[in-house]
Amino acid sequence: MITEQLTLDTAAGSMPTWVYHPGIEGPHPLVMYLMDAPSIRPALHDMASRLATAGYYVMMPYLFYRGGPYREFGTSDEDMHARRDLMATVTPTGILDDAAAMLRHAEADPAADTSRFGAVGFCMSGGLTLAIAKAYPGRMQAAASIHGAWMVREGADSPHLDLERATAEVYLGWCDNDPTAPLTDRDTLLAALTDAGIVHTIDFYADAVHGYAPAGERHHRAASEQHWERVHDMFLRRLLRPA
Repeated sequence: MITEQLTLDTAAGSMPTWVYHPGIEGPHPLVMYLMDAPSIRPALHDMASRLATAGYYVMMPYLFYRGGPYREFGTSDEDMHARRDLMATVTPTGILDDAAAMLRHAEADPAADTSRFGAVGFCMSGGLTLAIAKAYPGRMQAAASIHGAWMVREGADSPHLDLERATAEVYLGWCDNDPTAPLTDRDTLLAALTDAGIVHTIDFYADAVHGYAPAGERHHRAASEQHWERVHDMFLRRLLRPA
């Protein structure tokens, strides 16, 4: 496994980014791996590495870079407040600059295949995968939102709008009693995907809570492992061995 930490230049500043890909000869399909609100931490590094071992060129950017340099967060009140402020800097419009920077780097790396790519987003980044899919129709082939937050929001860049521009297959992992993803948002998004003709799958969990995928106090083993099965299946069909 090859692991590299680098810094990518965007219109908004310098974005720390981690890259993982197999050591065997490529190129390997690009996957953008987008962090959740607790930020990049060992659990996400492990997950990005796990995905890369299946044959992908995984890029995981630090999306809070607009609010300051990379840092790890704890569970103190001070850290929680700082994290809330930083979350406001991550938007469906801003992610397009970030995606463009990742693509520029991957296009120059012979280990990466960018002719078709995918994205996985957790929590605040779930809807960002749809924003990228709308910006790169035909090229972005798969989008996974895992316990995504604010999938339906005010503003013209809401993830649920203009989905007819996208061609990616979409997977959604959704849990009940999630204040960031109420059932009305689920129904609105599913209707929008259907109206746009987007192939999509949803798993709905009544027994898992928001944040179930990464290791930690909210981890739900069955739901987390099912998300891995769904992502691997979709990426295998859409990226690694497309028909």
